[in-house]
Amino acid sequence: MKDTKVASRYAKSLLDLALEQGKLEQVKNDMQTVYDSIKGSRDLELLFINPIIKTDKKIEVIKAIYGGNISELSFKFMVLITDKKRESYIHAISEEFLNQYKTHKKILTAVITTTFGLDSRLRNEVLDLIKKDTNQEIELIEKTNQDLIGGFILNIGGKRIDSSVSGKLAKLKKAFTENPYIKEN
Repeated sequence: MKDTKVASRYAKSLLDLALEQGKLEQVKNDMQTVYDSIKGSRDLELLFINPIIKTDKKIEVIKAIYGGNISELSFKFMVLITDKKRESYIHAISEEFLNQYKTHKKILTAVITTTFGLDSRLRNEVLDLIKKDTNQEIELIEKTNQDLIGGFILNIGGKRIDSSVSGKLAKLKKAFTENPYIKEN
């Protein structure tokens, strides 16, 4: 819980600073880069959380990886976080920043899982239906799962719509096992 509070506070500060300086989109792209690079490299993640590695070495790594690849505001923020001995939170801060950015921009994330990938026509239809229902901008994440047999599963902000064949079969199986009208011998 403490990690979440710390990350949330730093992310909020960075969001406010980016808004104040008119660099919100640039900082969002930077935090996406930071998030993706740490998520994609276990070594980088371990470097940031290792208390034995000195701060100046960590700053050198930040300069080598991110110097020139992210905005000056984001770079200075990461150096400041590292100077304050909070570098172990950088991954959580970048993730929380992206969440707060979506909240600020009223972007809702929807995850659709199908047995096959969506073509552009079907993707646009799904986006239009969700936008019409929610009146928000939508970020659509597509996943595939052959176990669904057919249909789809749609997750939107805590709601789940399961219209898959495997989901319907599971409901039918449950209904048959809970049938109170048939006595077992």
